[in-house]
Amino acid sequence: MEMNRTELLPGVWLNHLRSDKFATACLSVSLLTQLTRETASMNALIPFVLRRGCARYGDEAAISARLKELGSAVIEPAVRQIGEIQCIGFYAEIPEGGKEDRLRPVCELLGELLLNPATRGGLLLPQTVDREREAMLEAMCACAEDPSGYAVMRCIEEMCCFEDFAAGRFGSEEETRNVRYQKLSKHYRSLLPVCPIEIFYCGRADKKRLAAILRDVLATLPRGEIDYELGTEIRMNALEDQPREVTEPAEAGESRLVIGFRLGDCMEDPDLAALAVFNQLFGSGTMMDTHKGLLLAAAEIGPDGKEAAQAQILQKLESLRRGEISDEALNDARAAAAAALRKAEESPDELEGFWLSQILRGLDFGPAELAELCEDVTKDEVTAVAQSLDCDVIYHLAAVEEAASELSEAKKD
Repeated sequence: MEMNRTELLPGVWLNHLRSDKFATACLSVSLLTQLTRETASMNALIPFVLRRGCARYGDEAAISARLKELGSAVIEPAVRQIGEIQCIGFYAEIPEGGKEDRLRPVCELLGELLLNPATRGGLLLPQTVDREREAMLEAMCACAEDPSGYAVMRCIEEMCCFEDFAAGRFGSEEETRNVRYQKLSKHYRSLLPVCPIEIFYCGRADKKRLAAILRDVLATLPRGEIDYELGTEIRMNALEDQPREVTEPAEAGESRLVIGFRLGDCMEDPDLAALAVFNQLFGSGTMMDTHKGLLLAAAEIGPDGKEAAQAQILQKLESLRRGEISDEALNDARAAAAAALRKAEESPDELEGFWLSQILRGLDFGPAELAELCEDVTKDEVTAVAQSLDCDVIYHLAAVEEAASELSEAKKD
């Protein structure tokens, strides 16, 4: 599958991947904006509010009925954080095959949702904004109740306490609570003229035909001075000379350990294949962000299990730094990294996510090419990644009694 990239309008790019292998095509529209603590929550709310009604289809029921007429097509809000770039918009699934042309009407509906929201007096409907704000706050509370997700989030917040990356794709509860319909309406109108827009399509439609449809659909999109100055600040090293240790009580009594590393000097010129293979070797509990240059190693632990789990993680890293990697382990890691990438070619939504990430890196090779690079990664390349890592934060979500003991010991020190 070959990716073709075309500028439809100033700052609006169509990324077209022609494929006959899927019964359902995917189409996404992503507005790109710099992630900041002040605007992350407003940005995240916008697609959820827009999805609830537009000028032609006034409410969610009318939109759902129209999608059903279009072969049960799907259009959902999409909010992502890639490094310190926030991507907001819609993700659509379009059934293909048969005599009925669903591509144009789905594109038209998507354009209606994006550009012609349901309004009163030119402002977004207050009841819709209020409802979506409360739904987002409920989702945030639910995430906080998941010990694993909460521990990862808190480790990132501690690591990136002076960086906007810590805001997260949905922003903070405090900022979300402060969003009102007047403020959100003004912010939405301010984004449309300046945001670069990335459109991704994977399916059977001809590129020229799709481009013509999208130009029609987006004809009323306001375009001003496009903000191309989007990027991610990458801190190579830990904030302090020694890893910062943070302990907090777990209300549910479930303990978690998350150790946060900076990827270090290897982020000067990231070798994505070597990073992927290293991640496989380091362990199943690791999460790597190659845009921001972070790696998190997480473990579910029992009472008094923190020291043993921490030692195990750090000892594993030291063995990789020393090059203690068997040929069998290296081959298995190469194969696993390559297989994960090739699996992305079997799913339109995974292809969409992969290519959006690549576009923001300024790279133009697909998952198959990256998989081949993974298969050629050497032990020295993996060792170089391991030696580049710098431990930044050790975060412990501890059972209440354990947390009290650790905090008491810290005060003595």
